[in-house]
Amino acid sequence: MVDPSLQDIVDKVDDLSRLVTRQSAALARLADGGTRAGPDVPLLVELHALRSDALACAATTRMRKERSAFEGLAAGLERLLAGRGGALVSPRPGHAFSAATMEAAEVVATDDAALDRTVAELLEPGLEVEGRSVRPARVTVHRHQPPENTNGASGNGKRRS
Repeated sequence: MVDPSLQDIVDKVDDLSRLVTRQSAALARLADGGTRAGPDVPLLVELHALRSDALACAATTRMRKERSAFEGLAAGLERLLAGRGGALVSPRPGHAFSAATMEAAEVVATDDAALDRTVAELLEPGLEVEGRSVRPARVTVHRHQPPENTNGASGNGKRRS
């Protein structure tokens, strides 16, 4: 019996093979027709999903050899994405939140007004094709919440006059 993680790799490679075959057919149509078309967005979306799956497998495997293989697969898929016209959207902590390219999957409170509506953490990179967001980056966003006012209502009961 094959280790389930290895079977997952085999399934993903089969999926990738089908996608590359479809891309080859599209290239052949372009060569025959002599017209130029844009990037194959459905292919890029699938490659992006495969890259995310490979990184998830790398993060959960117990064996260093498997982790290296998954990370290598993810790096190869990232190069393939870039070569086919896709770009990963990976905002760093502190960047301003942009609804055009990001999805606020989580919100964390902060008392620092300068951090309001900035990225706290990247949860999953997004995908952009020809300047258009096709998969938003999933991020955690800071949200400013000023400290509660404690004058008079609570505390030691003393009031200023």
